[in-house]
Amino acid sequence: MAKEELIQFEGLVTEILPDARYRVQLDAGHEIIAYTAGKMKKNRIKTLAGDRVTIEMSPYDLEKGRLIFRHKDERPGGAPVPRGGQARGQFRRR
Repeated sequence: MAKEELIQFEGLVTEILPDARYRVQLDAGHEIIAYTAGKMKKNRIKTLAGDRVTIEMSPYDLEKGRLIFRHKDERPGGAPVPRGGQARGQFRRR
């Protein structure tokens, strides 16, 4: 068993700070400073202002946290975001 149990919260990134840190507004109303977890850095997961995230915090310091998960944003209408390039099948060889 771990020496301390980590607490998880969900929140919204409000500001990107220097040195790979973020200001996060938790759903409970608190505002904290968070840094990116190693697996997110390794997999090059980018986080922008306005993203929903999950934060992991120690019960000993409730002012700092580790950003462990970025939730996929849900688009209104369920339409996927078009990516660059031509639409599939537009230029077919005959």
